[in-house]
Amino acid sequence: MARERPGRAPRLDQPREARRPLFTKSQGDPDRFGRFAEKFARYMGTAQFLVYMTVFVLFWVTVNVIGIFGYKWDIYPFIFLTLLLSLQASYAAPLILLAQNRQTDRDRVALEQDRASNERNLADTEFLTREVASLRIALRDMATRDFLRSELRSQLEEMEQRGVRLKAGKRSLDQDEPSPGARKGPKPT
Repeated sequence: MARERPGRAPRLDQPREARRPLFTKSQGDPDRFGRFAEKFARYMGTAQFLVYMTVFVLFWVTVNVIGIFGYKWDIYPFIFLTLLLSLQASYAAPLILLAQNRQTDRDRVALEQDRASNERNLADTEFLTREVASLRIALRDMATRDFLRSELRSQLEEMEQRGVRLKAGKRSLDQDEPSPGARKGPKPT
């Protein structure tokens, strides 16, 4: 196998060596910056941040009015302090907007999940309502114990009017206790 020399053109019958691009994309987490923006925005909304900023501004103004060893780096209109606060605000605003956009996206996903859950709950409720209604309809058609007793009494009275004798007495149909001849267990010998 022939080796390529540094100054020679590559041969067509050999594969090219893979070249790495000059600038490569980071293989890290794509949401890292978004999480940083949310933490930053959350921190800027705390009382601790306001206290620190107030202390910083008061220190800046005090040192530049009184001076340290006669040295003042920012005189009365405090232009450098204004520049620093403007720079901080120019970076804070987009970070806060990014954090709000991420929160909006999370809220949208949560809203869609809630909507889907509500639709499932509504479908389940409608199904159960239909099932309960069908059970009520089925129970209306079912004979109750009282209905059966009244039907048996009316049949018994009709048979007595015709003169048909029954072995069991009328008394066993009116009460829940068994008739005296209907014993359980083996017959005595």
